[in-house]
Amino acid sequence: MITQLPIGLVGSNCYIVYDQEKGRGAVVDPGGEIQAVLNEIKKREIDILYILNTHGHFDHTVANAKIKANFDVPLGLHPDDYELLKQGGGASWFNLPTAVSPMPDLQLVEGLILEIGTLHIQVYHTPGHTPGGVCFYIPEDHALLTGDTLFAGSVGRTDLPGGDAEQLAQSLYRLLTLPPQTIIYPGHGPSTTLQQELKNNPWLRK
Repeated sequence: MITQLPIGLVGSNCYIVYDQEKGRGAVVDPGGEIQAVLNEIKKREIDILYILNTHGHFDHTVANAKIKANFDVPLGLHPDDYELLKQGGGASWFNLPTAVSPMPDLQLVEGLILEIGTLHIQVYHTPGHTPGGVCFYIPEDHALLTGDTLFAGSVGRTDLPGGDAEQLAQSLYRLLTLPPQTIIYPGHGPSTTLQQELKNNPWLRK
């Protein structure tokens, strides 16, 4: 199961990925006020095993410390975004206060598979929006959490420090190998499917 919580400072989505049968789960991209996240975890009686960041920008990581204070579990991020996280995730670029995040305990490198009950979270390294951007593919749910790599009708920006349009194009091309019925859960905005994006997203149609 995947629960979407649009709680971020700039409309970013936090997700709770969990196995209903075993009651185990992970928090993905805690980028804002965490009370809604804690309420959802308590209501569904989820045993949190991981905190996972799709990338190091502040609007996806600002509540890392608060979540980790509630659940003493590994925090995961791709190592290519460690420096970005150390610098506050780019909050200073927008004259916003910087929240200090703990450094990751877990390297979300290409090919890593995390088990959460009966679910398997497969890490895809998809640089372009940031050097260490990743997507999480969950085959049991036919789901892909894309962070800021792919949105409904759009893609992640590449004009911020560390962005690379050519790398993003290569990452998007790679995602096209997934089944068309794959449900896309992006870092901002509504969910969609890969099939819908192949038809309607101008960046994928290119």
